[in-house]
Amino acid sequence: MNTPVRRIAIAVMAMIVLLLANLTYVQVVQASSLRTDDRNKRVLLAEYARKRGQISAGTQIVASSTETDDRLRYQRQYPKGPVFAAITGYYSPNHGSSGLEAAAEDILNGSDDRLFGRRLSDLITGRDPAGANVVLTVDPDVQQTAYDQLSAKDYKGSVVALDPRTGAVLAMVSTPAYDPTDLATHDPAKENSAWQSLTSAKPPVLNNRAISERYFPGSTFKLIDTAAALASGRYTPDSQLTAAAHLTLANGRTDLENYNGNACGTGATASLRDALQRSCNTAFAQLAGELGLDPIKQQAEALGVGTQKIQLPMTVADSTLGQISDTTELQQSSIGQRSVAFTPMQNAMIAATIANGGRLMKPYLIKEIQAPDLTPVETADPDQLGQAMSPSVAATLNELMVNNERSYAGAGKIQGVDIAAKTGTAELGSKNIAPHVWYVAFAPAENPTVAVAVLVESEGDGGDLAATGGKVAAPIGRAVIKKALEKAAGG
Repeated sequence: MNTPVRRIAIAVMAMIVLLLANLTYVQVVQASSLRTDDRNKRVLLAEYARKRGQISAGTQIVASSTETDDRLRYQRQYPKGPVFAAITGYYSPNHGSSGLEAAAEDILNGSDDRLFGRRLSDLITGRDPAGANVVLTVDPDVQQTAYDQLSAKDYKGSVVALDPRTGAVLAMVSTPAYDPTDLATHDPAKENSAWQSLTSAKPPVLNNRAISERYFPGSTFKLIDTAAALASGRYTPDSQLTAAAHLTLANGRTDLENYNGNACGTGATASLRDALQRSCNTAFAQLAGELGLDPIKQQAEALGVGTQKIQLPMTVADSTLGQISDTTELQQSSIGQRSVAFTPMQNAMIAATIANGGRLMKPYLIKEIQAPDLTPVETADPDQLGQAMSPSVAATLNELMVNNERSYAGAGKIQGVDIAAKTGTAELGSKNIAPHVWYVAFAPAENPTVAVAVLVESEGDGGDLAATGGKVAAPIGRAVIKKALEKAAGG
C-alpha cells in the first residue's frame, strides 16, 4: 500500500472510530437528558399516544383521558377540578405534572413493574397500551364538604381527614385552589396563559397547604405536652399548674402571657384538665420547664414529628420542633410557637393516633390499583408505624379532649355525638397580624372513625386580630366530621 492510500485509510478509520464514539456518547451518556429534553417532541407524542389511567374516588371519576383529533392523542380531564386539585395535581404538555399525577406516574402511564403482565399481553394481542387506574381512599362527599367549607369564605387553608383505624385519607383539601384542566389543554397559548396566571396568583394556588406547607401549630401542640406529662407518671389530669395570666420564663427576662392576658381560672392554680381546656400558655410553659426537653421531644418524635418520611405517595414535608437549646426556648416551643412547624397532615396524624389508642398509622391515599379493565392489581393494606403512646394515656387524652369540645362555643355542634378536640391560635410575631387558627378533633369519641385537622391561615376571617380556632376553624371541622359520620352510617 502506497503512502497516500495508507494515510486515507487511517483517516477513514479514525473518522469511523470518532463516529462510533459520538454515537455511543449520544445513545448512552446523553440518552436520559435527550429523552427528557423539553424540545424532544417525540417523547411527548409517545407519552400522549397511550391512554393514561383514570383516578377515581368512590363512584366519581376525578381525572380521566379523552381522545382528541390532534397530534397529542389523549387529553387529561378533571371533572371535579379545584375540589380534588390538592390530590390529583395537574398533567400538562409543557409544564410537567404535580400531585398524584406525578407521584403515581408509573402506574398511570402503565410502566409500573406490577403491570408487566398487562404490557406483555398488549404486545402479544396488538391491543393499544394503556395505563392503570388509581382508586383513592377519599370519600368524595367528605372531600366536597371540606372544600365547600373553606372556599365559601375564601379562606386560605387546609383540611385533612383520616380514618384513624387505618390511616386512609378521607379528605385532603387546600385553598385557594385551581382547575387542573386549564393546564391540560393542548393549545400552547392557552396553556402558557393559564400557567402565568396560576404561578403569579396571590396568594399562591399551586401550593398544597395540606402536605407541603408548615405552620406554627399553636396550642394544638399542648396535646403533645399533655401526653408527655401523663406518660411520665408525675402528672394526672388533676395535677395543679399555675393559673397566672403572665409567667416569667427560665431566662428571667422573657414574659409569656395567656390569650388576651387572661388568668387561667379564678384561683392561683389550675388543674391540667382545666389548663388544657382553657389552653393556658403559662401553665404549659411551667409544665414544660418541669418536664424538660427529652420527654416532650421523645413524645413528638413518637408521633412522627421529624422521624417519619411519609409518602402518600406524594411526599409530605417533615414537621419539626426546630432548634431548642435551653429551657426558655423549650417553654416557648411547648405552646406551639418559636421554631415549631407542622403540616396539617401531621396534626391530623396526631389526632388520629390519640383516637386509635396510641397506634400511629401511616396515612395513605391509594386504596387500589386497577388494570384498564378495572380488575384489581393491588389493594392497599394499613400500615402501623408504631405505638406512639400507651392506650391508657390515649384514653385519658380522649377524655380531656371531649371536655375541651364541650366547653367550646361556635357553630356546627353535632347533636348526640361526642367530639374530642383541641383548638389552636398561632401568633405570627406581632399582635397586629391576624393569627393562624387550628382545630384538631376526632369522633365519635367512644369509637372514633374520623379524625380531622383544620388550618385557616392568617386573615382567614377578614384579618380579624381576635380570630381563634374555636370561632373560625372548629365549625369547618365539625361539618367535615358530620359528613363523614353520615357517610359511615350509610347516609
